[in-house]
Amino acid sequence: MTKLEQRYEGKAKKVFATDNPETYIVEYKDDATAFNAQKRGTIVGKGIINNAVTAKLFQRLESESIPTHFIEKLSEREQLVKAVDIIPVEVIIRNKVAGSFAKRYGVDEGGKLEPTVIEWCYKSDELGDPPMNDATAVALGFATEDDLSTMFGLAMDINESLHDYFASIGLDLVDFKLEFGKLPSGEIILADEISPDTCRLWDLETGEKMDKDRFRRGLGGVEEAYQEVYKRITGETYAEL
Repeated sequence: MTKLEQRYEGKAKKVFATDNPETYIVEYKDDATAFNAQKRGTIVGKGIINNAVTAKLFQRLESESIPTHFIEKLSEREQLVKAVDIIPVEVIIRNKVAGSFAKRYGVDEGGKLEPTVIEWCYKSDELGDPPMNDATAVALGFATEDDLSTMFGLAMDINESLHDYFASIGLDLVDFKLEFGKLPSGEIILADEISPDTCRLWDLETGEKMDKDRFRRGLGGVEEAYQEVYKRITGETYAEL
């Protein structure tokens, strides 16, 4: 396996080509952004933690027959993944009221949403990831009706699996973001990451925020929250890395 030229750099990761056109190497960074990159900073060790957490969670999903792009963890900050074409539709899964949802509708955070709310957003940093409905996604060519149906079903399956898993380690999966990609065969699989960067995780006993909201809202204790999530998922402490 040879790491070749950089193909893409996002807010939290870099993607590199390999000598196999069917695989990429993803490198996780410590850079942190919020509010569409209007707030920037660094969370020490975030790349190592998110790489490990994503690897564990994707392996768990694979064991439950949910297809992902994950192949293997290569190093503290790198993992090997299947090369996919990312569908430019971010999927937001909301189990409770929080964040922009609370602000948008003028409701208090913390209320349970029944049924679970699934939202589509156009994946565009320049436009601020605007929300859209099915018709918009199809009319603008971002996805087909079949794509959206597949993504909805996978998102619900992932939510059911992860909500129960996080509860077993004392965390409430409030909401989270997913991205999907297509293999050359046309199969849609889970891509990107699942980590404290992309999930709202609240401690089930105390309600304490254990995710990037601590950075967004200037709550302090950001590194400690990420390290605690890492510990609960992997059974190790960050100091052991």
